[in-house]
Amino acid sequence: MRKGIILAGGKGSRLYPLTYGTTKALLPVYDKPLIHYPIATLKSFGIHEILIIGSSVQHCEGFKHATKDIKDVEFDFAVQKEAKGICDAFIVGEEFCDNKPVTLMLGDNIFDGMFPPLRSVNTVYGVTVDDPKAYGVVDFDATGTDIVGIVEKPDVPPSKYAVPGLYHFDNRVCEFAKLVKPSARGELEITDLITIYIQENFLGKSGHSMKVDILPNDMVWFDCGTFDHLLEAGNYVQAIQHRTGRVVGNVGNIN
Repeated sequence: MRKGIILAGGKGSRLYPLTYGTTKALLPVYDKPLIHYPIATLKSFGIHEILIIGSSVQHCEGFKHATKDIKDVEFDFAVQKEAKGICDAFIVGEEFCDNKPVTLMLGDNIFDGMFPPLRSVNTVYGVTVDDPKAYGVVDFDATGTDIVGIVEKPDVPPSKYAVPGLYHFDNRVCEFAKLVKPSARGELEITDLITIYIQENFLGKSGHSMKVDILPNDMVWFDCGTFDHLLEAGNYVQAIQHRTGRVVGNVGNIN
């Protein structure tokens, strides 16, 4: 059974002073806390065991309160004491993962739409963006179908597809995460972890190789790390819910 991790650490410095007294993932996005949206996404993949990683005990207590009425998910909580990078989530959460396949989602990402069926247990997504230079970008092989790498904020983007904060891995991910070395900025980069899987595509090793699935054009994605994006996400949720009656980020079973 696949498990889920939500990485909701960090200082949220780009959102100061909103985050002086709280963490980004507890900020409201229209009518619910931001953390509810990644929970809803993980549930859409049939995941009902979720580890939420915060940057302090205080933040984790906030997550407990924000999730206490969600009845069909078993939550665990852990503290990432230092900002060591996204890949560090698998080291912090190794005991929780328990040698199971894991989906990792960043706590400030919102998706609204239907995901394509997973082609592989190891999958990242590509989403069309106007300015690929601002993101990690998928680099495809000559056929334009298989991923050969992810280039961070390239001057000359190899494609128009950015990689959002949602990643599916098999049960080897915690061991592979330990092989990742700190980057120049001192973090364990998720792109380096993905590269380990991509290399299997070319080395003929056993196991599941990494795939990239392109999200449909009607998939909506927000990275709520700035004031503008947080406002845009809230306005979107308000518009959809008022016009259609459909709840965006519906975690269900809340009293």
